[in-house]
Amino acid sequence: MYEVLRADKLWQQAGAYYVRIQGMGKAHQISLREEFDEHDGPETKYIVILDGVTPVATCRIYELSSGVVMLGRLVVLPEYRGQGLGRRTITEAEQWAVELGYQKACLESRVEKVSFYEKLGYTVMDETVIHGGTFDCIAMSKMLVE
Repeated sequence: MYEVLRADKLWQQAGAYYVRIQGMGKAHQISLREEFDEHDGPETKYIVILDGVTPVATCRIYELSSGVVMLGRLVVLPEYRGQGLGRRTITEAEQWAVELGYQKACLESRVEKVSFYEKLGYTVMDETVIHGGTFDCIAMSKMLVE
């Protein structure tokens, strides 16, 4: 049985950081400097999914502009993939965003993950590939409130 945390306290955020370090840092050799940026801080909100006491999935949420939220840094630990936790993490992040008053969600999907987000209702905003330090990404968005 999984538990969903709306992590807005430091001890809860530590779970998000754990998942990101384990799921991205180790797997893709991403340094802490690259993984954590100006959008990670005390005011940042995260969805964290726990398996008992172990954090296993996360997603970062921060305001992009008025009424628009950015979802990012979605990570599911490798041994938990294929169980729908990525979908559940995004859905929980979207619900929280709506409760916080956001009408639209944006994200930057890794090129190979675009179809995953399309299944969740996201559309490609622009075909331009964003060349990051580790991954190539595509900007996507979804209206949360019609």
